[in-house]
Amino acid sequence: MYFTLFITVLLTAVVLVVGAYVIAKLIGPRSYNPVKGEPFECGIPTRGSSWLPMHVGYYLFAILFLVFDIETVLLYPWAVVVKQFGPLALVSIGFFLLVLVFGLAYAWRKGALEWK
Repeated sequence: MYFTLFITVLLTAVVLVVGAYVIAKLIGPRSYNPVKGEPFECGIPTRGSSWLPMHVGYYLFAILFLVFDIETVLLYPWAVVVKQFGPLALVSIGFFLLVLVFGLAYAWRKGALEWK
């Protein structure tokens, strides 16, 4: 029963993806203008190289955001089943939150949350 359902879902997904691709190719515009391949920024042609170095603060801020965003996602399923597991679940999530708080304190102390 599950194998049949799996094959049906898999085939449906393949048919929908291939169908969307074929329809896009059939009705999509076909404009092969060389200007379309040039890099631009807000409609203004760039001067010099488009490969400018980015400040590492952007990456650090994004990684910190992802860490705490994933933490929030992981807390929800834990909150749903916490009554079933009892005090051990409370201790384990307490340790999890303690590690995250120490990580936040470390990042704060190092100045990772300040825009410079």
